[in-house]
Amino acid sequence: MPELPEVETVRRGLKKFILKKKIVKIDVLCEKSFIGESVLGTVKDLRRFGKALVIDLDNGNSLMIHLRMTGQLIFDDDSEGRYSAGHPSDNFIANLPNKQTRVILEFENGTLYFNDQRKFGFIKSLKTPEVENDPFIKKLAKEPWDIEVDEFYEKLKKHQKSPIKATILDQTIICGLGNIYADETLFASGIHPKRKAGTLTKNEAKEILHNAKKVMEKAIESGGSTMATYVKADGTKGDYLENFAQVFHREGKPCVKCHEKIIKIKVAGRGTHLCPNCQKEVKND
Repeated sequence: MPELPEVETVRRGLKKFILKKKIVKIDVLCEKSFIGESVLGTVKDLRRFGKALVIDLDNGNSLMIHLRMTGQLIFDDDSEGRYSAGHPSDNFIANLPNKQTRVILEFENGTLYFNDQRKFGFIKSLKTPEVENDPFIKKLAKEPWDIEVDEFYEKLKKHQKSPIKATILDQTIICGLGNIYADETLFASGIHPKRKAGTLTKNEAKEILHNAKKVMEKAIESGGSTMATYVKADGTKGDYLENFAQVFHREGKPCVKCHEKIIKIKVAGRGTHLCPNCQKEVKND
């Protein structure tokens, strides 16, 4: 599933291609993939709430898009070419629509295809003022850029017995951190992923917030992760994992700080990467 930096990269990329363009027709090929009534209009803005992308139209309507695991957005224009984002596959260069195309948004100039192999993603139409009250978005907590240290620290204390890895993955506690960037954040903070959230000090909570912002800003700048699951809006891959990741998918390789081998364990059912020397496990917590 694309994480916040990937979705932010999609937002920035697609904005260049569809802003101020008018949607003239919507074809729904899979009822499960489109919720609400078809709404037409000119694209006024593209926003992001956590991992959800929102296209605001000039007539007071919006389209909320969630790519989930295998969603793709492919914009095709005879004059500008093809721009792809999301789960990579041959669809990026194949003729469209095809058997994985679920929704087609026709613009005056160009076509936006929503493809989704496993049908977990969706497009939902709703009134723009209702976007932030949508149940999917309303439950989201603040992102690392918006939450204050005191507020974050209080949330950690309310989940005293939960591993910190599981806690920061909970989108109702802090929004935007997925598996990759949770591992990277905890490594940068020198905190073991199994550490109980309630044992962290306020300074450690501050470190987590600081590093979460730093890690994700770097990921956004580099276009997100590659991992054979994500391609940027112009069809090129992000390079975060190749050039910047310190622990994720580096098991068996030397730590960039101390040269101890990176290991992979399970925390809250998720594959978790860490340095056993830089992130020492606290036994009596």
